[in-house]
Amino acid sequence: MPAHSQSGGPALQKYIDYYFEVGLYLLVLTAFGMLAVTGGLDLPARLLVAVALAVRGYLLAKRRRVSISDRWTTPLSVAYFVFFGIDYFVFSHSFLPATVHLALFGVVVRMFSIRRERDHLMLAILAFLMVLSSAVLTVDSLFFFAFAVFMLVAVITFMLFEMRRSGRAANIQARHSNDPEEHRRLAFALARIAPLLAGIIVIFGGALFFIMPRMSAGYLGGYSYGTDLSSGFSDHVQLGQIGVIQQSNALVMHVQIDGDTIGRYDLHWRGVALANFDGRTWSNRRDQFPLQPEPDNRFIVPRTGSALKSYVTRNQSREHLVHYRVLMEPIGTNVFFLAPWARDVTGDYRLIAVDSASAVFNLDAARTISRYEATSDIAVPSMSELRDSGQHYPPTIAAGYLGLPAVDPRISKLAEQITGDSRTQFDKAAAVESYLRTHYGYTLQLPSASPSDPVANFLFQRKQGHCEYFASSMAVMLRTLGIPSRVVNGFHSDEFNDLTGNYIVRAKDAHSWVEAYFPGFGWQMFDPTPAGRGGTAQNPGRMALYLDAMASFWRDWVVSYDTMHQVVLGQTALSGTRGVWEAARRWAHKKYRSMLKWAHRSQDRVEHSPAGWVLIALSLAVLLPALANIGRIARWSHERWLRAHPERSPEQAAAIWYERMARTLAKLGIERSPVQTPHEFLNNITDERLREPVSRFTDVYESARFGNSAEQAQRLPELYEEVEVAMKRQ
Repeated sequence: MPAHSQSGGPALQKYIDYYFEVGLYLLVLTAFGMLAVTGGLDLPARLLVAVALAVRGYLLAKRRRVSISDRWTTPLSVAYFVFFGIDYFVFSHSFLPATVHLALFGVVVRMFSIRRERDHLMLAILAFLMVLSSAVLTVDSLFFFAFAVFMLVAVITFMLFEMRRSGRAANIQARHSNDPEEHRRLAFALARIAPLLAGIIVIFGGALFFIMPRMSAGYLGGYSYGTDLSSGFSDHVQLGQIGVIQQSNALVMHVQIDGDTIGRYDLHWRGVALANFDGRTWSNRRDQFPLQPEPDNRFIVPRTGSALKSYVTRNQSREHLVHYRVLMEPIGTNVFFLAPWARDVTGDYRLIAVDSASAVFNLDAARTISRYEATSDIAVPSMSELRDSGQHYPPTIAAGYLGLPAVDPRISKLAEQITGDSRTQFDKAAAVESYLRTHYGYTLQLPSASPSDPVANFLFQRKQGHCEYFASSMAVMLRTLGIPSRVVNGFHSDEFNDLTGNYIVRAKDAHSWVEAYFPGFGWQMFDPTPAGRGGTAQNPGRMALYLDAMASFWRDWVVSYDTMHQVVLGQTALSGTRGVWEAARRWAHKKYRSMLKWAHRSQDRVEHSPAGWVLIALSLAVLLPALANIGRIARWSHERWLRAHPERSPEQAAAIWYERMARTLAKLGIERSPVQTPHEFLNNITDERLREPVSRFTDVYESARFGNSAEQAQRLPELYEEVEVAMKRQ
């Protein structure tokens, strides 16, 4: 073996080791990045691990090795297991974040204490555990792309791991050329093959995901990590909580209304209605009534929200029904957000209930709210009808929605001043709504100190606030005027994605408004918040709409993918297959008829111009064999080019010239066996006049073939001619 190949093996092995360390580092970095962007990782953990990864990356770039000794690694690990209990009970108060902290600690320690093969394996396992943690903490579509990058890095890393392990375990060093760029060629080869393997894994994994049977048991993402959303839609809401929710731009839900492709509706999505006010907090009674499911998984929602008989509208024929589908993010609440007034709710839920305020709740603890359909009647009475409604309230309404704590006397005086010229209850409610909209400012800035009387502070001192203060002030003033009222918390958004036909509802669209009661017509909505503040108009760019469409598809067809989706997908595939088959049959029949017509026309042309068609036939007779042997022609052209330019690829050129020389000698009866080495074949030549040029050719061939010598490869054509001259003398 040439001397240079002895050094080629260890040199390349050194690069394989380095590439493997870089790949393992990128594997950990990608996994941590996936975990960090979920939002479920606290700031200290993100900072500490990011600093450790930056230091590790710097050391790798400089090719320096810094390791923690074994006498420190074990005590650190034992100490952190003790700290794990403290973290669980004192800091995190939850098993998942405490376990994530433990895994991150293991990653940091293991990165700086790698000595054995099992340390590399452990670091890879910890990276995979970080990916699993991020899958639990997020349902975002970007997870798929991040996971694809992780898969690509993982494929490269494990390929290098196997190459490294095999190289170290081999008893015989593999042959390597003396090409100084050999390690770069290895890197480019990995860059070519790894995306292909990663793509195959993702494709087959995706196919298994869509085909494998599954149960509709909900998704682990229902674990809502660190969200404030649920606090604003409970039966006990303190003034200011909706304002906290509005600080976030997080996605809450997508709503698709049947037949609406341009976003023509401006609806409020009703969550909870709160009746009791103590001056600082709105609350409600826990009077929830279970609904019986229909055979089609539909739950009929009574108009009153209770089993008790209540009012009926004066005009039963008036209705404006809309049917819509809601795809909801895991925000940690069991409230269905519905347009008023809901007629029915459909979904894969075992137990749904309503309360006396017509709020609808999911009591199925095994299934978080993710996807549901509903029908609502959004018709509203005319103003003239509401003016004629009168003031005869049912006893239950008067008892439940007129109570007030001790309020500032200025509030009732302001209400009387605003409604002094109003004759009917509806006119009074409309006057209060208009006054608040036009005399007060909107802000999301919360008071620096919580006032003892938030409503009075808003009306007479700050004179600005967010929707909760507007709604609470109106509800209190209406009650001082003897009009039953309540505060409703939900969402209001007019952001519409025309690519998917979905309304986009975000946390910042959380909203509070007022419902006032009118005998014979029930509860009617009033929104005293200044126009545009309850659901700020959105103008997202096209890229944002495409990203939202992608996220919507991901949420609906991946995160919430269940048996129902499989049935729909199967029916669509079956219908599509029939359609494709019919289209193919019609296409084939059409082409067959066209070919018959073409054959008749061709026959006529041949009869009228035989010479031209004979020339065409001869051309085809030459062209078709050439096309059939295009591979052989390409190889022949390539070999001919290499014989003329052996310096371009010395190894291949040497093999081609030697094979040509062997074929030439075979004509004299000197045949080379496939198992013979060049020198064994040389010993078969007994004629010294022929043996000498073949020997020189063989020596130069080995230098070019196994030494990758361009200079020696360029001598082969000349030496081949010497062999031919010697053969002619035989």
